[in-house]
Amino acid sequence: MTAGSEAPPLLRMRGISKRFVGVLALEGVSLELRAGEVLALMGENGAGKSTLMKVLSGVHTPDAGEIAVDGKPVAIDGVSAAHRLGIALIHQELLLAPNLDIASNLFLGNELPAGTPAGGRLLRRVPRAPLFERATKLLARVGLDLPASTPVSRLTAGQMQLCEIAKALGQNARILVMDEPTSSLTAGESEKLFAIIRQLKAEGIGIIYISHRMDEVLDLSDRITVLRDGRHVGDLDRAEATHDKIVRLMVGRQLSGQYFPERRATRGERVLEVRDLHVEGAPAGVSFDAHRGEILGFAGLVGSGRTELMQAVFGATPALGGKLLLGGEAFRPLSPRAAIDRGVYLAPEDRKRHGVVLPMSIARNVSLPNIGSYARFGWLARGEEQRVTAHEMKRLNIKAKDQATRVLNLSGGNQQKVVLGKWLAMAPRVLILDEPTRGIDVGAKAEIYRHMAALAEQGVCILMVSSDMEEILGMSDRVIVMHERRLMGVLERDELSQHRLAQLMTGQRPSEGAAA
Repeated sequence: MTAGSEAPPLLRMRGISKRFVGVLALEGVSLELRAGEVLALMGENGAGKSTLMKVLSGVHTPDAGEIAVDGKPVAIDGVSAAHRLGIALIHQELLLAPNLDIASNLFLGNELPAGTPAGGRLLRRVPRAPLFERATKLLARVGLDLPASTPVSRLTAGQMQLCEIAKALGQNARILVMDEPTSSLTAGESEKLFAIIRQLKAEGIGIIYISHRMDEVLDLSDRITVLRDGRHVGDLDRAEATHDKIVRLMVGRQLSGQYFPERRATRGERVLEVRDLHVEGAPAGVSFDAHRGEILGFAGLVGSGRTELMQAVFGATPALGGKLLLGGEAFRPLSPRAAIDRGVYLAPEDRKRHGVVLPMSIARNVSLPNIGSYARFGWLARGEEQRVTAHEMKRLNIKAKDQATRVLNLSGGNQQKVVLGKWLAMAPRVLILDEPTRGIDVGAKAEIYRHMAALAEQGVCILMVSSDMEEILGMSDRVIVMHERRLMGVLERDELSQHRLAQLMTGQRPSEGAAA
């Protein structure tokens, strides 16, 4: 290389195209990553981010385009080929074996040191002491102070995330792809992860960071690449990037008013009364009322007990004590079926595990909770199922080829709409939404918010659990704040502010008349 010439980028992807049956997922997409750089990859759900990264990591083979590492063209025809090139993908759903210890997970399939003869790998007992020694060095590198013999089942989500990074470093990764790495982390765990990312960046590792959290992207990234509908639509340097510019590139338009719909709260009669409801692990019972046409927000840090409270109202977990009234009548849900029969529905935090049946079609998911109503002389009335599903797909703007599409093939935002659709088809009285927009893009969020507002105007009582401060402030008519499974306070809409919410969420009770 001549003096003064610029080194080639660590990674260059040019003209990448990928087509699946009936779907053009990527069309001529290009991307560059430099050593020691954090490149944010942004786009709506279904924009092609995951497909592009699966091409890079060897999961998919591109139909067209080329990939170069250190300026040299490479062929990535499988995951092993990507690993040999130093490319590692950390999925949003972490791929660790909970029944094994940390060391076994870090070196799974690669237990023996490099250079061990292939013939010596068969039916050979793996020496544990060298394995633990290698694992301990990797754990120290990511700041995880735990014995390598610790079972993964005992780790927090943040510790598992660090284990995945250590595993990638053990494979000598130079290009690290992180897909929604903070979606299940506490604020403290996220800060620790950010410190590790900055450390890896200083070591010259290139990081592709996928996230829908704008504050993280603007804080961590050096550059931002945006995809829309499978195409590359723009790049932004950190100095020029703003929330509005990123959103405009992602959705092709400006989302006015920070994408929260204008609405006037019309709180009607009391629908749900919760009196001294005591859930496992809580020091005391919780009481609150919820009204017709109201969006009642539940704010709190991870572990504050909001989800457990909602599961008790829905009958998914038994309450230890207390009383509930629904429409003034006794309500004692001993199972989700009992709650569903009374018009109380829950869209859970983990939609993939508890909200939908991924291998089933959209139509089957919509009809499943109320399958008895589609029965005709012992047979499923397909015509009625299709009619209801078509109505919900149109109402919620679910983007899919048809209602026979399996839910696992939908984007995260459209999966969330299927969860809503199955409940809306049953005319809810009380709709519990636990983290309704987690892991979905700003465009899909705007649609979800619009549907929530419309439901409230129709008289549905909505209980919304959210860890997104902006969402709580933008959508709630009132907010119940919880801390360590206690109810810390109830704030009316005109009392809401980030400062007041933060005080209550961290266990501080503002003094009377304190400034908000």
